[in-house]
Amino acid sequence: MKSDVNYPPISDIIIQAAGLRDLNGVCQLERECFTLDAWPLLDIMGVLTLPGIVRLKAVVDGHMVGFAAGDKNHDENTGWITTIGVAIAYRRRGVGRALLDAMETNLAMKKIRLCLRRSNTNALGLYRTAGYTVVDEWKGYYNGGEDALVMEKVIQD
Repeated sequence: MKSDVNYPPISDIIIQAAGLRDLNGVCQLERECFTLDAWPLLDIMGVLTLPGIVRLKAVVDGHMVGFAAGDKNHDENTGWITTIGVAIAYRRRGVGRALLDAMETNLAMKKIRLCLRRSNTNALGLYRTAGYTVVDEWKGYYNGGEDALVMEKVIQD
């Protein structure tokens, strides 16, 4: 859903490592951001505890307002961002971009990939602005049968 409203950017976004103590907050964000595709509790516990996963949270005024996670495929020198979610009240204010930039830095791979629902035009615009291009399409990937767009950014050395 695209909004033409421009809210003022937030200048005091803090990006921190996330962990198991953030379980409730991540669960709430998953339900708010990805109603049809929210990860089940065990998947969230895994992403918050398994080794090798990059997991970051965005904090504003002491509250978690965003979460991102990803992992590294060393064989292909590719990082996969598996989720980025921002609370509705904080969207279009720089939180998603701050998480995206931090994930790119923390994944530290030559290529970064992610996927999103074809209908998610706000996220598509963010990723295009950040230098991502569509490289593939996965038919019927999401619940309800919607296609996924696979996007990639090549990080310059």
